[in-house]
Amino acid sequence: MTNRMPLDSGPERSGDLTGDEHAERISRLFSEHNEALIQFLATRLRSVQEAKEVAQEAYVRLLSLEDSGAVSFLRAFLFKTAANLAVDRIRSRNRQRQALDAGLCDESRETPTPDREAASAQEMEIVRRLVGELPPKCRRAFLLHRVHGAEFSEIAKEMGLSERMVRHYVLRAVLYCRAGLDAAQGCKESGRG
Repeated sequence: MTNRMPLDSGPERSGDLTGDEHAERISRLFSEHNEALIQFLATRLRSVQEAKEVAQEAYVRLLSLEDSGAVSFLRAFLFKTAANLAVDRIRSRNRQRQALDAGLCDESRETPTPDREAASAQEMEIVRRLVGELPPKCRRAFLLHRVHGAEFSEIAKEMGLSERMVRHYVLRAVLYCRAGLDAAQGCKESGRG
């Protein structure tokens, strides 16, 4: 008899899982179903790279669930979340294509205003600060993946870590940066009102 908790074992009561147990379930979900999820998404998006990006975003959403016990069928929830993200991406791609075809995206519209440039510079500075606050291994894995475009397997070899640990570091960094940007945006908005 195995002591592993089934991923789709039925409803669980809220609060049954600690944060570490939830992260472990997501990690196991990743190792058991990521390949199928990537294929599922690549078929819809017609791009393996986009499929990987959408899959990563779906895992981030699962990890950031406040009430991890509320989702009783994590695999089904993961695939549904990923499918919704893929549809959003396809719609966005179609809107961009329609705007280009209609001539709505001319060079004058692409020139950022001084306000947008300032806001973008502030946001980049916040991200730089947040990335600088990450633990060294987490920061390195994140930068190698997001900035330099290295694959998880390459980063794992270079850093002498398991691919699973590299993914964990990258997800941790993404969540940390997103939370920091959201907090900064909240402070900015509350300062206006």
